[in-house]
Amino acid sequence: MDAGEGKDGAANAAPKDPNESREAHKAQKAVQAQRKAAKPHSTLIARAKSVWAQARRKNITPAERQKDVRELMGVIRGHVKEIAFKHDASRIVQTAVKYGSPADRNEIAGELAGSFRELAQNKYSRFLVTKLIRLCPKHRASILREFQGHVLRLLLHREASAVLADAFELYANAYERAILLRDFYGKETALFDLSTGEADKEKAKDGLPGVLKGVDEGRRTRILTAVRENLESVFNNPDKGAVTHAIVHRALWEYLTALGNLSDATVREKLYREAFDMCQDMLVEMVHTKDGSRVAREFLARGSAKDRKQIIKNMSKHIGPMCTDEDAQLVLFTALDVIDDTKLLAKSVVATMTADTHTLSESTAGRRALLYLLVPRNRRHFTPAQIAALAETDAARGETSKKAPEIRAAEVRQAASPALLAWVAEHGAHAVRDTGPCILVTDIMLYAEDGTQRRRITAMLGAASAPYPAPPADEDGDADMDAVDSPHVIDLPHAARLYKTLLQGGHFSHAQGAVERAERWDASAFAVRFADVVGKGTVVAMCTAGARGGVFVVAELLGALPKEKRAEVCAWFTPAVRDDIEAGDAKGKKVLLEKLADA
Repeated sequence: MDAGEGKDGAANAAPKDPNESREAHKAQKAVQAQRKAAKPHSTLIARAKSVWAQARRKNITPAERQKDVRELMGVIRGHVKEIAFKHDASRIVQTAVKYGSPADRNEIAGELAGSFRELAQNKYSRFLVTKLIRLCPKHRASILREFQGHVLRLLLHREASAVLADAFELYANAYERAILLRDFYGKETALFDLSTGEADKEKAKDGLPGVLKGVDEGRRTRILTAVRENLESVFNNPDKGAVTHAIVHRALWEYLTALGNLSDATVREKLYREAFDMCQDMLVEMVHTKDGSRVAREFLARGSAKDRKQIIKNMSKHIGPMCTDEDAQLVLFTALDVIDDTKLLAKSVVATMTADTHTLSESTAGRRALLYLLVPRNRRHFTPAQIAALAETDAARGETSKKAPEIRAAEVRQAASPALLAWVAEHGAHAVRDTGPCILVTDIMLYAEDGTQRRRITAMLGAASAPYPAPPADEDGDADMDAVDSPHVIDLPHAARLYKTLLQGGHFSHAQGAVERAERWDASAFAVRFADVVGKGTVVAMCTAGARGGVFVVAELLGALPKEKRAEVCAWFTPAVRDDIEAGDAKGKKVLLEKLADA
């Protein structure tokens, strides 16, 4: 048969019976139903799924949901363990835990007692364990106790690792964290189980220092060796992801703290070197937690110049994200505090930070990172807790760094200033309209180092020189929406405070009761430029035309101007203008009128 005959034959073939495929489909479904029915607890699971479908609905009242949950508990009660391991039924128990009462949750936790380690390693039921740890504080310690003796293996398990990480970081208290940390201290320590007595609980909270307290030198050595070996098992398997978990960071920090208490300096330095070699390539993965950040800062402070260079090299591609992380940025601050090679800092750290100034200026943490380049540990921008944390490495810095802190800070500030000032020149007029960026602009203006102030002064005065007040409605009676949405910069309280601070030459210190003058800022020169650029019309209008914060700014302007220029500006305020100011209700008018009278 040729090709044509083949086609004709296919065309003339009888059509398939539509009922045939329908019957085949029915038969296939029947086989599937038989297979499901043959599985253990199939009837129970089918009934539970039916009730579960009602309990998990979103658009129902709390009373209806509680009714459905009670019915669901009636179905699964006594069979929770059988259901929890099923890939298609584990979520049924999770729903009961999520929406059930504390009594329901405790009942479920009681039925699952003894199975939590196995559940944590299951792809589906691990979420149930996390929910019970979070929502059943009464059973939390007993759940975590089931992990004892297996913590290190579970940390390297793909599913269980997340359960332990969440339990340690998010939900456990100090005693419950001690339960998980115990496995890092070795089998010898594990033999002495954690008691539930209150006195023993308090002792357990001390972690490794509590375990080492009062022990003989031989046992101390064995325990520290066990901690190091257990940490090595984690760091030698970075692909498992446990390196990023806070529990590992806590164990490592406790180990380093214990090394610092060793009496033999040679042994101490040897073990410290081994610890650094063990984790130096993975420090960047640890800086996002409190203990991980503390470990990285300790290595920076105690390390040699070569060690510090290696740490900075490993972190160089992560500087941006570290700037906006509360714990990670402390590592950058410590690097700025301890590294003597400021050329390395300028190239690898400072340049990367300042290149992203516009983005960093939009967040509190980002602005704090930039401000540390100019005014490190300043109490206006850094909390006492942050300053205390950074001071923890000062003792080690005194032993390993040769450059004076003041010289290092000045060199860092000098390296950062050009890029920060360029950002002010380009974006300063817009940035001062937002409260947070305005704070950053203020300190860049006051403390940055450069050869000339003209460019940054011009950027600040461009916004202030706009006509005051906002433009009125146009000829058609339509208001200028941009003017309505964007009031004059001097009417923004934070921006007015910026101009006042610049005119007075620094921030006012409530502790000293006086202005702390910035050495690198010339308030008098700024005042002269303010008067020249903003001009008579706008300066006078700031005090008369519905004035707000402008009165205080102009009063400060008069105090900052040289004598001859002050007389010229005061002449702008004729008796009629002064009468308008006195008749107005602007705050600060009394201060302004007194300065005009004294001129």
